[in-house]
Amino acid sequence: MPGAVIEGRPPSVYVGATRQNDGKTITSLGLIAALKKRMGSVGYIKPVGQRYVDVQGHRIDEDALLVQQSYHLGDSLPDMSPIAIPRGFTEDYILHPDREKLAEDVVASYNRIAAESDIVVVEGTGHAGVGSVFDMSNADVAELLGIKVLLVSSGGIGRPIDEIMLNKALFDARGVEIIGVIINKVEAEKYEKVNRVVRLGLQRLGLECVGVMPYQKLLSSPTMEQVLEDTGGKLISGRSGLKNTVTRMVIGAMQPHEALTYFSRGVLLITPGTREDLVLAAMSSCVAGIAKRNCVSGIIITGGTEPHTNILELIQRTFIPVISVPEDTFAVASRVNKLSVKIRPGDSDKIRATEDLFAEYIDVDRILEKIAQ
Repeated sequence: MPGAVIEGRPPSVYVGATRQNDGKTITSLGLIAALKKRMGSVGYIKPVGQRYVDVQGHRIDEDALLVQQSYHLGDSLPDMSPIAIPRGFTEDYILHPDREKLAEDVVASYNRIAAESDIVVVEGTGHAGVGSVFDMSNADVAELLGIKVLLVSSGGIGRPIDEIMLNKALFDARGVEIIGVIINKVEAEKYEKVNRVVRLGLQRLGLECVGVMPYQKLLSSPTMEQVLEDTGGKLISGRSGLKNTVTRMVIGAMQPHEALTYFSRGVLLITPGTREDLVLAAMSSCVAGIAKRNCVSGIIITGGTEPHTNILELIQRTFIPVISVPEDTFAVASRVNKLSVKIRPGDSDKIRATEDLFAEYIDVDRILEKIAQ
């Protein structure tokens, strides 16, 4: 049996979601920022991570790294991310299961963080059942640590309530209480209706809605840094602009004078390297010194053909990130369109927007009351 959770531990809350990309990390960031204003030391742990980076020989979940760097928490990174799942782990576990070792690692890390904290935020991975294949689902971990759940879903009324109840069934089976629900990414024109009706719908089913957050385009838009990493392209210019946010794509299949009407801040131009006329059109407003809001966020040159050296010298004066990829324009556009957007360390605008969104729309004091009950 794994070691026991420490006696007299601080209050803790487990942030779960009904599916991937519903808003667990946004909720965790906003909650940590709000708790730091109300309490002393705030701890954080993501017991099971799937996307990780190597930090001094340790596999650290990307979200744990984001939280640590954004809020300068005193917790050690290995404790904030005790289990990060490498390729092949699932198959190896099925052939040689050892749940006790995983549980011991999670409990030990949680205990060390809890011993130095006034409250601990525990972030889950995906929906309630994610991790079941190696006996460490979100419901399993919440039960292991004896922590109540704050559940996040997204969308409108019917689908999120259905998915919430499906997830609740697994938490109920593990004896884990859901203390509140947050509905995320609600379209602005539907906000008032959803906010009113979804609260009533959840209340009727014995759950309390502690907040409804509207959709924010900024939080669902990738930066050029993420575009570079996820396309596997080569940066040939504009490193200083990698924090630019992409809100819209323009495909280079038109005349330059027509394209000018589409170029503005937030635009990513995707065009073959042979279309130097479009590259020049995209950078022209920046070179001319017109308001920076007219500059595109970035350019992807497709087909493996890079612009002429003279063109590159002009591009470098604009600080526009230019990425070269070997694939064709359609393939690259499809990949960018399907990007799973994550907030990353250094995305200060997004982190600030998350904190403001959470502070305005979520009843943090009610969450604290429910944790204490």
